[in-house]
Amino acid sequence: MKKFVIAVSAAIAACIAVPVFAGVGPAADEWDIGPVIKGRNYSVNMPRTMLETPRGPSFDFPHSTKDAGHVHYVTVPIRSLAGARRIILTYRIDADRNVRFVSQERPHEPAALSLYFQRAGDRWNKRTPHYRWYAPGNRLSFLAPGRHTVAIDLDEEWISMMGARTWEQPASFERAKEEAARVGFVFGSNTLRGHGVYATGPARFTVERFEIE
Repeated sequence: MKKFVIAVSAAIAACIAVPVFAGVGPAADEWDIGPVIKGRNYSVNMPRTMLETPRGPSFDFPHSTKDAGHVHYVTVPIRSLAGARRIILTYRIDADRNVRFVSQERPHEPAALSLYFQRAGDRWNKRTPHYRWYAPGNRLSFLAPGRHTVAIDLDEEWISMMGARTWEQPASFERAKEEAARVGFVFGSNTLRGHGVYATGPARFTVERFEIE
């Protein structure tokens, strides 16, 4: 059964909290669908983990309205991103060509996927403003049926939860990489990363490959 792959350099292989195997990554149930904050899962009507399928770890988008639910954060645990150069995700969306994806809080903005990592100890509030980092604004992957690859270097202009760029908070960014606790991707829009997306019809998301170099 095909699984996604996490490939890491020798410099950071020992830091990954999930098992690392030659050609095989963590099982689908090691992906966490959330976030869960104070007992509430913000990915409404979603399972807590992915489903193992022949193509790789998968989930079905809630559809066909916002009330049916929405998916926000999909992450795996990690101990550090110190020494890492780049994060790469290859994914596919299987859906009818007429299916659209909607940012549930900003439906007038295109629904998008953003790569993401999070520093340990995040309180999910403004007391930890630079613990969550999202892909640069020009490196979003807008959701549509088909196969897609996103590859982003960690020396690009990532954006923190409060909107700071890496050049504005270089020390905070480096600390977040060193003390990273989770890595993965989020769904939302350009202005509200991770605030959730739903589909207008049946649609399946599958991780084909996930690498940290």
